[in-house]
Amino acid sequence: MTNINTLPSDDSRARRNVTILVLAQAILGSQMPMIFTMAGLAGQSLASNPCWATLPISLMVGGSMVFANPVSWVMQTYGRKVGFWLGTTGGSVGAAISAYALMQADFTLFLLGSFLMGLYQSAQGFYRFAAADTASPEFRPKAISYVMAGGLAAAVIGPQLFNLTNDMMVVPFLGAYLSIIAINLIGSLLFFGLDIPKPEKPHQDAPKGRSRKELLQDPVIAVAIICGMVSYALMNLVMTSTPLAVVGCGFETDMAGNIVTAHVLAMFIPSFFTGHLIARFGVRSVIATGLFILGMAGIVALQGVEIENFFIALVLLGFGWNFGFIGATSMLAGAHTPEERGRVQGMNDMIVFGCVTIASLASGGLMNCSGGTAVEGWSAVNLAMVPFLALAGASLIWLMLRPKEEF
Repeated sequence: MTNINTLPSDDSRARRNVTILVLAQAILGSQMPMIFTMAGLAGQSLASNPCWATLPISLMVGGSMVFANPVSWVMQTYGRKVGFWLGTTGGSVGAAISAYALMQADFTLFLLGSFLMGLYQSAQGFYRFAAADTASPEFRPKAISYVMAGGLAAAVIGPQLFNLTNDMMVVPFLGAYLSIIAINLIGSLLFFGLDIPKPEKPHQDAPKGRSRKELLQDPVIAVAIICGMVSYALMNLVMTSTPLAVVGCGFETDMAGNIVTAHVLAMFIPSFFTGHLIARFGVRSVIATGLFILGMAGIVALQGVEIENFFIALVLLGFGWNFGFIGATSMLAGAHTPEERGRVQGMNDMIVFGCVTIASLASGGLMNCSGGTAVEGWSAVNLAMVPFLALAGASLIWLMLRPKEEF
């Protein structure tokens, strides 16, 4: 069996895998902006209490957290392909249950479907790690960045497909959920072309790597997880409540979709050069820039609820997430040994998506139940970013003050 560490250094295999993963990110990833646009609005129409409007998104992200370690174990044991097919199966089944729940106006069943769709989101989170599996250390940041850039096409395909299918059925959002089933079935075919060798089964005398506790005590790993967690959770906190805020402030649902499109484009456009910036300026500087831009997004959002405020704030939110999250991923990918890969990646995604789950759940509560108006709720959502940005910024400064370490 081929060992990942003995692959040719010309990165030809890695580039082929990156191409497939970019296509997967573009096609399969298009379901994510669709879900984030409509799940909160659908939840608001089905739930008896508006405070639970974003609970479907919270359960989907919670599913990502729950499935992170099992999916990582499947990939470590049976290979990336099997793990990715498991994800598309979860996406298809979850969308089918959600579609049926919409026809029955059953909020509980809709929550179950959303939870199962988290299996797809969990698997998608490993696209970036899969890109690094066969890449040389020099190509690794660019490989991760290119795969994330596939989300640029998803940002266009998803909202347009949502607008095209949303009103196809009498039941709102039903057509969009049916299209998500098709996306998962078609997109799963891409993984037949993936060429990533399964990790070798370790011999009894092979190094086992560090335990989870020891890994978390590594300063680089700890800070990478904190920065990735904060970048993703804050992006989700604000993005989840955006459609509710836009509609609540008197704008049309289509406008909410356009703002989400602009946001997702901003999330992935920088990926064409984020890897180069990391190579040029260092991963810590890129993460710091991302945290600063996330803070600027909150400041713009607090200046008013005109449509331009929503657009600018969400674009900045996308840019900040890109630099913060890709930077944290690159830092993490260079801080562990091959035998620690599954342990680190599963632990990282469990922590990250656990915090994202809390953020998405808090988003609905802050938006709908922290004030008497949509404006007050939107302000509460953006003010909630402050302590977490302070945490991530302080941890990064602490790491920067330590002696330089190799990545």
